[in-house]
Amino acid sequence: MASSNDIPKRVVLVGFADRRSGLMSAVERLRPVIRQYFEIVEEDLNDHARILNHDADMAIVMGGDGSILRAARAMGQEQIPVLGVNLGKLGFLADIQPDQLESALQKITEGKYRTIDHLMMRCQVFQDDQLICDETGLNEAAILGGPPFSIQQMDLYVDAEFSTSYRCDGLIVSTPIGSTAHNLSAGGPILRKNLQAFVISPISPHTLTMRPMVDTADRVYEIVVTEPNESTCAVLDGQVLASLDSRHRVRIQRADSVFRLIEIEGKGYYRTLREKLGWGGAIDQKNPAQH
Repeated sequence: MASSNDIPKRVVLVGFADRRSGLMSAVERLRPVIRQYFEIVEEDLNDHARILNHDADMAIVMGGDGSILRAARAMGQEQIPVLGVNLGKLGFLADIQPDQLESALQKITEGKYRTIDHLMMRCQVFQDDQLICDETGLNEAAILGGPPFSIQQMDLYVDAEFSTSYRCDGLIVSTPIGSTAHNLSAGGPILRKNLQAFVISPISPHTLTMRPMVDTADRVYEIVVTEPNESTCAVLDGQVLASLDSRHRVRIQRADSVFRLIEIEGKGYYRTLREKLGWGGAIDQKNPAQH
């Protein structure tokens, strides 16, 4: 748990009003609760490109996991610890419900929390030898194709050494935090959130022996789409970075910055997985249709 010297005193309140219609009403309701425990030094409730308040000790992000991804990207190299308040649906990262916020804030002031550093990725796109895009993400980088939805061929290089060629609909390179997102839907494994590794998962591979692969985050991964379709693009945390053809190279590696997530006492990682993924194994008594 945290020492008294690590207990935050000043917070920035973050949200994205254009994406969450109930955000403002939730902020109005919860702002007095937050002020009982912390000084709010800034509120950023619009889709700003950067969060730059260096006086804040903690960011309270209100929304869903998407809001946390956007906040992490907005903080860039100046990451501060994040507490996520879930106004969305699933909430893997934003796992504090609004009615749990006061209890969570009290535990933070009592030092009953810890801050866990999570891997972030740097994604660069080169056209020939020219760098055309350089962004930092928290969840995943993906090579995706739209119409005409043909199979694509992609070559993977690890530390400049040719690894393999994929024939598939797309390719996902995920951080551990992102492993419960698109990667999981594509059949990839769940990685513990603070593991220092990437998982590479092909989407609908043409060859069944092409399985997801986990490797250390200390390597440099490069992808060249040798047979793209008309809509092939590189996507980072849901944002399109660039359209791709055979002249492009996508490089993925560990970012210099780390994402710092606050975990409240009593809300551990496996509890989150159990609750969010329904790992309890019991029939939901509130839904008779499952009987």
